Amino acid sequence: MDDAILHGVAKSIIAWLGSSTIQLIGSIWGFKAELEKMNRTVSTIRAVLHDAEEQQDENHQVKDWLLKLRDAVFDADDLSSEFSTHVLRQRVMDSGKMPKKVSIFFSSSNQLVFGLKMACKIKAMRKRLDDIAEDRNKFQLKFEDCPLETRVVTRGRDQTHSFVREGEVIGREEDKKAIIDLLLDFDMEENVSFISIVGMGGLGKTTLVQYIYNDKEVMAYFELKMWVCVSDVFDEKAIVEKIIASATNKKPQNLEMDQLQNELRKNLNQKKYLLVMDDVWNEDKERWCSLRTLLLDGSKGSKVLITTRNKLVAEITSPVSPYFLEGLSENQSWSLFKKMILEKKQEFDDPNLEAIGRDIVEKCRGVPLAIKIIGRVLCSKKTEAEWLSIKNNELTNVTQLRDGIIPILKLSYNHLPSYLKCCFAYCSLFPKNYLIDKFTLIQLWIAQGFIQSSEENLQLEDVANEYFMDLHWRSFFQEAIEDQGRNMYFKMHDLIHDLAQSISRNECTLVDSNAKNVNEKVRHLSFPFCHSSFFEENLTLLVKANKIRTFILTSNPYFTSFAEASYKQSVDDLAWSVSVYIASTEGRVEESTFKTLILTFKYLRVFDLHGLQMKTVPKFVGKMMHLRYLDLSYNYFEFLPRSITGLVNLQTLKLIHCKKLRELPKDIQKLVRLKHLHLNGCENLTHVPCGLGQLTCLQTLSLFVVLKDLVGSSKHYGELDELNKLNELRGKIEIKNLAWAIDATSKSKVANLKEKQHLSELELAWNPNDDVGIEAHHDDERLLDGLQPHQSLKSLRVEGYRGVRFSSWLSSLTNLVKLHVESCKKCQHLPPLCQLPSLEELHVRHMDDLECISDQAITNENLASMGSSGTIFFPSLYVLILENCPNLKKWWRRDIVDNGDVATTSTSSSHQYQQQISLPYFPRLLLLHILDCNKLSCMPLFPNVYELGLTNTCWKPSQQTMAMTMNTAEASLLPSSSSSSPFSGLHKLALGNIQDIESPPEEWPQNLISLERLDIWECPRLTSLSRFMQYLPSLKILTIERCELVDQFSDDTECHLPTSTCLQTLVFTGISKLESLPAYLQHVTTLQKLEVSECHSFLTIPEWIGNLTSLRKIVIESCPNLTSLPEGMRRLTSLQMLRIFKCPHLEQRCEPENGEDWYKIAHVPFYSNAALDMDDLLGNY
Repeated sequence: MDDAILHGVAKSIIAWLGSSTIQLIGSIWGFKAELEKMNRTVSTIRAVLHDAEEQQDENHQVKDWLLKLRDAVFDADDLSSEFSTHVLRQRVMDSGKMPKKVSIFFSSSNQLVFGLKMACKIKAMRKRLDDIAEDRNKFQLKFEDCPLETRVVTRGRDQTHSFVREGEVIGREEDKKAIIDLLLDFDMEENVSFISIVGMGGLGKTTLVQYIYNDKEVMAYFELKMWVCVSDVFDEKAIVEKIIASATNKKPQNLEMDQLQNELRKNLNQKKYLLVMDDVWNEDKERWCSLRTLLLDGSKGSKVLITTRNKLVAEITSPVSPYFLEGLSENQSWSLFKKMILEKKQEFDDPNLEAIGRDIVEKCRGVPLAIKIIGRVLCSKKTEAEWLSIKNNELTNVTQLRDGIIPILKLSYNHLPSYLKCCFAYCSLFPKNYLIDKFTLIQLWIAQGFIQSSEENLQLEDVANEYFMDLHWRSFFQEAIEDQGRNMYFKMHDLIHDLAQSISRNECTLVDSNAKNVNEKVRHLSFPFCHSSFFEENLTLLVKANKIRTFILTSNPYFTSFAEASYKQSVDDLAWSVSVYIASTEGRVEESTFKTLILTFKYLRVFDLHGLQMKTVPKFVGKMMHLRYLDLSYNYFEFLPRSITGLVNLQTLKLIHCKKLRELPKDIQKLVRLKHLHLNGCENLTHVPCGLGQLTCLQTLSLFVVLKDLVGSSKHYGELDELNKLNELRGKIEIKNLAWAIDATSKSKVANLKEKQHLSELELAWNPNDDVGIEAHHDDERLLDGLQPHQSLKSLRVEGYRGVRFSSWLSSLTNLVKLHVESCKKCQHLPPLCQLPSLEELHVRHMDDLECISDQAITNENLASMGSSGTIFFPSLYVLILENCPNLKKWWRRDIVDNGDVATTSTSSSHQYQQQISLPYFPRLLLLHILDCNKLSCMPLFPNVYELGLTNTCWKPSQQTMAMTMNTAEASLLPSSSSSSPFSGLHKLALGNIQDIESPPEEWPQNLISLERLDIWECPRLTSLSRFMQYLPSLKILTIERCELVDQFSDDTECHLPTSTCLQTLVFTGISKLESLPAYLQHVTTLQKLEVSECHSFLTIPEWIGNLTSLRKIVIESCPNLTSLPEGMRRLTSLQMLRIFKCPHLEQRCEPENGEDWYKIAHVPFYSNAALDMDDLLGNY
């Protein structure tokens, strides 16, 4: 057991005792000397904690002493919090202003009684700590002179060597090949290259490198090979001595550093060498660079191969991307396990042992060292009962295996500074495989007092973020993903989680289903399940732990998988729309139960009640004086009790998706420590209260609502000027109901958005639903002008704006990455955006009066000047969405080409548009969707799109793009993977309701070489597809729906030409001319899914369907004239599912057991004549 959290609490107490304010108040109330003595005592105790932790497993008296100390330190921290809370409450009562003379304030009569009581408590606590500190002498505990966070931990790892027998390495052939390829790569810029292999402890990095080091090809390639085990003490002189010894087989004797460096460089000079530096921990870049300089004398092709657990080490040592070593696969893990158990035998004699063994291997999660350790333990166990005992008892607490993976991981933990230890240990509160929100974790750390900063100007959140990244670099966190730079979500490897639990087991408990594992001494509780009756049924057990500091619900993470936190969707939308939260608690917790919990757990710093279906928030919550973090998200209350404003220590208040919440407390300004107010999804919130602007510490304010009905309303609502001083706001803010803002012009400027440099996302919403109650003279344009944000803004959404023009400041947002403009009904054009250097996504939707995107006229002279100046048109844009803009005709107000009607006859080539190649084009656009913009006939070209979707719009821009021919200079601006042929990189194409297309251009077959998916629907004039359908070499999915005139299906000679060799899915819907399957399909042996529906002329399925041996799913629906199946159906041995629906004659012939055609399909595992699509049951075949 390691009391990491105790370290953090002790540090927090020392910081509090040293506070100048506390010292001054102590002087006034006469107990300053007691505070100073307590400070010395706590510092002394903290200095011997490490040695006490080392001794406790062997000395029960030390263990008892630590338990007493633990209780005393936590009680001292509670006392300090009580004292600070009283001081803070007095300040709030005096309107947040301290008198000029603190002595007057704290010597007043109403404070003397409290001062005397506090003096007595502090004196008693100091004596209690003194007695405990005195007892330390009985155990001769060693005093640590240096602070724990700078203490160097010497790890007891054995020295590694370079030899391994080939048969000892299992499952690393691919890794070996990949790394050898890196080592033998001669085309490196520098003579000596540095390559890092990164992976958690126990993955077998050293073993793999030993394997590579002794490979015959590697041995032949390098003239000189050296191996050194560096370990955690990065002593340059010692490392140089080891390298020389490995190179010469002779250890240097009594040489100074200058002599050593000469000797080293002489040995490396002009030799193509391989140096392995195993187990590197050094994070000091200067120390590394000093050693690196001595290694640069090798000839071209020399390599230094570094193994480390720490990504930061890899970043420092190697300029190229590190090689990340993963765990073994299931089969590889099983092979290694069998090798440990069976020795020379190949398989298990006892199938029961094999089944147990496979379960055990699964728990090892592909970590070779863990598999070896468990295998060695099981070697001596011969019976099924013994194996089951290992699996069900010992393996569930694998942390107790003294010589196993956990001790090795513990070395990584021991290497942490103390301020990271407590942060890591706290993570044991999250269940295994839990997706942890970085921002939430940071807020929890701060609430517990783990984060300290000596710099006043440095926000604790920034310090905590550095702590998080440090733990991430050290591989304590894994599978981390970012949401567009706003937040990060991550998991912990199961073995790392076991380590965290082993360290924190005295402090943190994941409560089991009956609460029997709740110790009354525990300080942090997590509830990883979800049923309301639990709290009533186990209340008597829970209240025994009456000094807990954390109460969190971890049964329902806001995300259930990494896919739900994907790059493309916002966190707030996902948390609700994915319906993750429909798994909220069954039933409601009784208010009396809440009351008992609140009154019992009076020392809570963190209280999480999200998703409990609460209709009211108990007023008793205001009594929780120590509370720093309160999560009431996903509940059903309409109001918060006024008592909540008594929580003067509250830093985080989460009300995410409290959809019925109407108001916030009127005296919200009393929450003087509040930094994070989460209001995402509070759609019924009517306004923000007056006084919100006094909370100048606020960093998170996700929603600001302007009151709609101003008539007769009191001054308890906040206006835009409440935002004036909130310059610490970060992340995202949505300002809602701007149509009702009064004194809009002046108040918008007073909102001072321009000074909020930490904001990354801004949403400005007027009234997207209706115009009721809005004054006609409301000046939206001036309002928007006044809401200019800081130029560091990354994302902007403007919705419901009713001005004709947009503010010019939009063009100055040089860091803008994403822009959404939506439902701005009167807007006629946007300001110039084409030269915004960072803009990646542009979404324009539901713009009724929009006539052009840019109000500028584009001329040949403009284009020439752009080309000569090197300015790139939309240099970063990769997503463009234009939707429902019925009057949008063109991109620019004036074009450079004749924009008259152009005939698009059946076989017209797009060569007629060659004169338009001077149109600018999007060099990096990958995704373009144009929907319901049927007048848009001219826009910039888009030759490099990956995905193109056109619905109810004009075909002409696509023809213009197809006709373009890029010159060499233009082609050089493209991504390196691009081709100079337009649409050569197109992978997905969707065409719907295109009125002016009769036949695709002649260039399509030669250009669409990458097309993998093609969807065409409701193109009424489209008649000919056959000329290009058979020349799409990459096509995998083809869907054609309701194209009545299409003649794709005539059985002529063209139909026998070669076709796609990749097609996997083919869907025909509503094709009136379709009588049978096209003949060329008989050669498409890759087809896996075939669907024909609503084709009333469909009469036969040809006999050659039996050639399509890869078919796994066939759907035939609403084809009433299809009356039988061919004999070839019997040859479809891969067919897994057949659904025939609304085909009465055919259904009758396919009746199970009795139908005339049943024998042709009896081998198909799943047959249905129901409307239900079995995709949900079987997956997409």
